[in-house]
Amino acid sequence: MLTIGVYDCHMELRQLEYFLAVADELNFTRAASRVFAAQSTVSAGIRSLERELGGALFDRDPHGVRLTVLGRRVIDAARETLRAGERLHELADTTGGLRGQVRVGIFTNLTTIDLPGIMGEFHARHPLVDLLLGPSPSGSTGLAKDVRLGNVDVAFMGLPGRAPGLLHQELAVSPFVAVLAEDHPLAGRQAVSLAALADEPFIDARAGFGNRVTLDRALDERGLTRRISTEVSDLGEIPRFVAARLGVAVLPALTVIPADGAVTRPLTEHIEWMLSAVSRPRPSAASAALLRLLAERFAQPSVVG
Repeated sequence: MLTIGVYDCHMELRQLEYFLAVADELNFTRAASRVFAAQSTVSAGIRSLERELGGALFDRDPHGVRLTVLGRRVIDAARETLRAGERLHELADTTGGLRGQVRVGIFTNLTTIDLPGIMGEFHARHPLVDLLLGPSPSGSTGLAKDVRLGNVDVAFMGLPGRAPGLLHQELAVSPFVAVLAEDHPLAGRQAVSLAALADEPFIDARAGFGNRVTLDRALDERGLTRRISTEVSDLGEIPRFVAARLGVAVLPALTVIPADGAVTRPLTEHIEWMLSAVSRPRPSAASAALLRLLAERFAQPSVVG
């Protein structure tokens, strides 16, 4: 395997981060979003790295982006070098305070969680740590992948069970509820069953979102099928689409943002959604500090020593 030595070239760790993001996404636009940079910046960083290594890392044509032979040769070494660089910065700090950055994968528009307050408290405790926050277009599935690949340090996740190879911090458990237009025939009931909703058009998040994965499993276990007529990329907006009478929804109560014209009703079935925070098995000191703060705020025992 090719080894990239820290002292063998003048490449920057940020360039390696750009390279790995493009290699994972095989798309410059998505890669730029993932690393919180402009696409032109990512492209320039890749070109600089290619000059440093003496060859192209990607083949680019109208059909897409693919790793070259050189790109495939150096990708594992690039991951190891990036992680080693992060660890080197931690060990070099003699101030006694944490520094660096934590890349955090988040859910958009989840106002039931005081994310600004949590991050504000983290900043007050660790002012030398930069926070980079961003979502994934494929929800919890994408966030878990981002953490596993090292593109994100800590991420919120709503998938059922545990993602293999990741450290989990359980934060909250929320029951699913039915979300209906206020004049829907079922809105007058005290509770609504999944069977009663199965023939209705559904509004849901995109494939890969943890709430959708959990609900689909619950429906499969009961031998029920449904038709999703409307997909929404922003989970918090779903009640507004329900109020517009585009369909019904079944969501974790914790994610429901009240909307005029929509009501919630308990399900007769008890289905739970788990909200967790995940990281790699050996998180950086700054990432571990954020996990501990999340444990404090959600009053759950921390899994990070």
